[in-house]
Amino acid sequence: MSESVMAPPTKKLGEMLIESGVLTEEQLEPAIAEARRLGRWLGEYLVSEGLVTPGGLAMALSLQLNVPLLDLKRHDVQPQALELIPEDYARQRVLIPIEIADDALVVVMADPGNIQVLEDLKTRARMAIQPAIGVPSEIYEAINRHYRASGEIEAQISQVAPPVTETSVQEALTSDLVADAPIVRTVDLLVAQAVRDRASDIHLEPQEGHLRVRYRIDGILHEVQTLPLSVHAQLASRIKVLAGMNIAERRRPQDGQFSVQVEGKDVDFRVATSDSAHGEMIVLRVLDTSLSLLALKDLGFLPEALDRYLQILRSPYGMVFVTGPTGSGKTTTLYASVNQLDRKSRNIVTIEDPIEYQFEDVNQIQVNPRADITFAGGLRSIMRLDPDVILIGEVRDRETAQMATQAALTGHLVLSSIHANDAVGVLYRLLDLGIDPPLIASALVGMVSQRLLRRVCPHCRALAEAPPEERLAYEGEIGERRDEFYYGSGCNFCANTGYLGRTGVFEVLVFSEEMRRLLLEGAKSSQLKAQAESEGMISMRREGMLKAQQGITTPYEVIRAAFSIL
Repeated sequence: MSESVMAPPTKKLGEMLIESGVLTEEQLEPAIAEARRLGRWLGEYLVSEGLVTPGGLAMALSLQLNVPLLDLKRHDVQPQALELIPEDYARQRVLIPIEIADDALVVVMADPGNIQVLEDLKTRARMAIQPAIGVPSEIYEAINRHYRASGEIEAQISQVAPPVTETSVQEALTSDLVADAPIVRTVDLLVAQAVRDRASDIHLEPQEGHLRVRYRIDGILHEVQTLPLSVHAQLASRIKVLAGMNIAERRRPQDGQFSVQVEGKDVDFRVATSDSAHGEMIVLRVLDTSLSLLALKDLGFLPEALDRYLQILRSPYGMVFVTGPTGSGKTTTLYASVNQLDRKSRNIVTIEDPIEYQFEDVNQIQVNPRADITFAGGLRSIMRLDPDVILIGEVRDRETAQMATQAALTGHLVLSSIHANDAVGVLYRLLDLGIDPPLIASALVGMVSQRLLRRVCPHCRALAEAPPEERLAYEGEIGERRDEFYYGSGCNFCANTGYLGRTGVFEVLVFSEEMRRLLLEGAKSSQLKAQAESEGMISMRREGMLKAQQGITTPYEVIRAAFSIL
């Protein structure tokens, strides 16, 4: 907490924490002494040491200062209240105005005891202030949800949007207009809001008469803004300048990349453009490095599936494939797998297109066709670099598949992604790429197929009766009848969707001797899958329904994401 914050009386706060059952007397006395020695406010010290939760501290402060404790998950925020306090000030002071009631502005604060801030708020709002207390993390989340960039974007656009004429579109491509401050600010606002909303992609799609802006959040596209079509060329040019692309080229597809800082975090954006009927469509992939390197245990593996996958990774050599459609989290799983490996005593080399996240103690190579560095060519050069583990971004052609197989057969552990419908489908994809069955049987050690499911929002979830088709699908997979599941009713945290965040659903196939025998005998896919399940593989559909059983997701999500897999 900053020095400007007025600390509540230490003794009284401690008494309130004890009375609330949050802290014991035995814990309080040494904490007071240590906080004084460090010159820190007792509440901040207790939270930092894990002795008190932020919610417990907020409850104690509510009792101490006699101010209400508000649940921002459930409380609506009035736009007219937000207009009275700037976003930057709200972030700096950890507060959010939520409504105007009885000629007073209700403000939820992390520290309602700060008299200086209360007086400042009164001056800014020109009305009385009615303080309430909230948990700091929830206040920050509320700021991200409610202080949206839409209004400021419209204000910036109004300064640059000329009438839609051929001349104005041509002028938009000049370097002077590209550097125009309102356009620069508009792009900054669009990317910053996307990061706050946890978007994985930003879509700028020119339509007849307007420019549609959509964010992909938790795998679903949401329309967030409609802009005049007249600003499309300027926005496209600004993004191309950032990504090092040719602003004069509007017909041929282009790719680029740039990095910016958003609220103190380094965020990379991968840009792709393509001409469409009404102009260039632009998609920016958001690569938030702070969210990237998850541990395998955090991806959503069930315990038994995680044990099977770790067994695969412990293999000293062989091929390991992760499969699934675009956007299913394959790269995240591969990166988490590399994080799991010993990077000190093993030489780990990757060939990627593009390098999405930087690893410590891993040698990463970027595909560059202009320099004749392809997956196959790069893999050939990697073999001369004394690698122990090789990560290939994707096996997409015969030459790369053959090189990966040879690398696995010569004593290297090869990790890669490949496109197939399920784990068994990897075998048929390799056959399709021209790899002989005996080589597949000798080189392959395991496969993982995955999808991403939206999580039920933990803030608004409640048991509710499931539709008949969901009950039937659940019963078919789990073999038990169940009528009620957890669903999100919609709240401020999940933008009233009922879902917040995503989790993986996996099927892990350990390629056993019996599986190898069946492959060499030309067994059908159904036979191979039946054998894998008899050896302990849990299908994605079953794992998804097990997560619905646990309240992590809904049967609807499992049907949507995994029931297309036959």
